Amino acid sequence: MILPIVVYGDPVLRKVGEEIDKDYEGLDVLIKNMFDTMYNANGVGLAAPQVGKAIRLFIIDTQPFSESDDDDDDEFTPEQKKQLKAFKKIFINARILSEEGKEWKFNEGCLSIPKIREDVNRLPNIEIEYFDENFVKHKEKYDGVIARVIQHEYDHIEGRLFTDIISPFKRKMISGKLSDISKGKITADYKTRVYKPKK
Repeated sequence: MILPIVVYGDPVLRKVGEEIDKDYEGLDVLIKNMFDTMYNANGVGLAAPQVGKAIRLFIIDTQPFSESDDDDDDEFTPEQKKQLKAFKKIFINARILSEEGKEWKFNEGCLSIPKIREDVNRLPNIEIEYFDENFVKHKEKYDGVIARVIQHEYDHIEGRLFTDIISPFKRKMISGKLSDISKGKITADYKTRVYKPKK
């Protein structure tokens, strides 16, 4: 089932996600629905807060990064494309243990912030501990674009958005657009949910 994606301005996007256990009610259905929702919106990652659940769960499928129409203007090597095509994972109760390397810039967008993209600096190498959908624990290292997608989704379960880590100048430049999104003045190619405070 395709769920509405919560957009900028909803308090759930600012909550630190709670850990869950294997008895979390409806977890399998939630994960399936999140994949349906992400694919419908042409995303490469989706975190539970983006569908209104303040829990430590996010999913990733980087295959779209491996599909490029223009080989002359390609930012990924054949080996990177192969890795991106095969990377599909579920992260539960994730904790990033380390981030290392020299900061690098990459243009990021977010399904919760439609039609805004900015260059974001992140460190290229991470080590992360998490549980998979069968609650088997893993500790793994990632780098490059895969690490970046993980960092972006991990920010969501920590109550952060990519707009928090761009320069103050850039943030000021897009503040009007962010305000419009929070008021529902948006057009997206997928189902969204705008926060309406209870009166």
